[in-house]
Amino acid sequence: MTDEQLKNKSKFKYNMSFYYQSTIIYFVVFALYLIVRGEFVDNSYTLIIKDPIIYLLAFIVFISLVALIYNLYRNRYIEFNDEGISFIDRFGSKQIKKSEITAIHLAKDKRYSKTKALRFIRVKLGSRIRPMIIRPNDYENENELVKRFSQLKLELESK
Repeated sequence: MTDEQLKNKSKFKYNMSFYYQSTIIYFVVFALYLIVRGEFVDNSYTLIIKDPIIYLLAFIVFISLVALIYNLYRNRYIEFNDEGISFIDRFGSKQIKKSEITAIHLAKDKRYSKTKALRFIRVKLGSRIRPMIIRPNDYENENELVKRFSQLKLELESK
């Protein structure tokens, strides 16, 4: 991507695919267990209700669905602008100005150097003792997000 296209692509939404996939998988397992556990007698299907595994699977599907709806409602994303970085969700936002950032470190977990999924970005702020840790694979277009952080790192180092 060119620099112009990266400037236009300044919002990075939180990746919801994990929540969708887990909810679907849990529901399919729940439905299959209901089919297998029930009894077919004389062209009718009878569900065994006294099975505790059905209640456990139903509880897991319910919790997964609640987590999906909550994260959809929360609507988290990262936005890059001229002043710095904004972490925004439905409940508020946190603006980090470029002047507050002391260092940006792009890293991979050394134990798993082959995969891209375990990359992380450490943003060291002057006002905090511990750095902020951002996992690019938690957001859509993770490669572009890493490019934006590397551009910001180069911009901060050139000052």
